[in-house]
Amino acid sequence: MREIDTTPYQEFAKEKLGFEFNDIELLVTALTHRSYVNEHRGTVKEHNERLEFLGDAVLELVSSDFLYRNYDEPEGIMTALRAALVRTESIGDAGKELGYEPLVRLSHGEKNGSERAHDVILADCFEAVIGAIYLDQGYETAKEFISKHILVKIDEILEEGTWRDPKSYVQELAQKIDAETPVYRTLREDGPDHDKTFTVGIYVGDRLLGTGSGHSKQEAQTEAAREGVKKYRARQ
Repeated sequence: MREIDTTPYQEFAKEKLGFEFNDIELLVTALTHRSYVNEHRGTVKEHNERLEFLGDAVLELVSSDFLYRNYDEPEGIMTALRAALVRTESIGDAGKELGYEPLVRLSHGEKNGSERAHDVILADCFEAVIGAIYLDQGYETAKEFISKHILVKIDEILEEGTWRDPKSYVQELAQKIDAETPVYRTLREDGPDHDKTFTVGIYVGDRLLGTGSGHSKQEAQTEAAREGVKKYRARQ
C-alpha cells in the first residue's frame, strides 16, 4: 500500500469540517480519483467511487427530508428543487468553497483535463466526502455538513428560478420580454466520435443570448438556456 502523509487531510478536516476523522483514510479515499489508482497500480488500491455512491444517497435523503418538512409543494416541484440543489454545478461550487482541491489525488492526465471534467471530479469528490463523513461521524454530522454547504442555497435557487427547466423557462422569458421564440444552433463539434463535445448557441432573433457545451446536443442546449435565463433575469 502506498504511504501518504495524512496530516494535510486531518488539518483540512479540523479547519474546514470542524472535527477530526477517526479514520482519516476515509477522507483520503474520498479525494482519490480512479485515474490516480490506475496510475499507481499495486501501491494505491481504492478510489472514491464507492464513497461517492454512498454520499449521493445520503445527500438525496437529507435534501428530500428538508424539502418535505419545509415546502408544501407537489412532488414534481420538490423533485425539481432537489435536482437544483444537488446538480453537479451546485455541489462542485460547494467543493471549491471548501478548498479541498489541492488534496484531490489525480493522474497527470486528469490534472491537465478540461475545466468541465475537472468540475465534475470536484463534484464527485464532494459526494464522496459526504459518504466519508457519514461512515466516520454518523448521519447527524453528515446532515449538518449538507445543511451548511448545500441546503443554504435554497433561497437563491428560489429567487433566481434555477429549479425550473432552463429550456422552458428561457422560452417563457423570451416570449414575455422580446415576443420571440428562441432557437438553438450548433456552433462547434470537438473531439472524436466516441467522446465528442458540442457547443450550442441560443439565439433570439439574430442575437446570441448564450452558449453552452456538453457531450450531447441536449446537454449543451440546457447549458445555453441556463445562460439565457441569467441574461434575461439581469434585464428584469
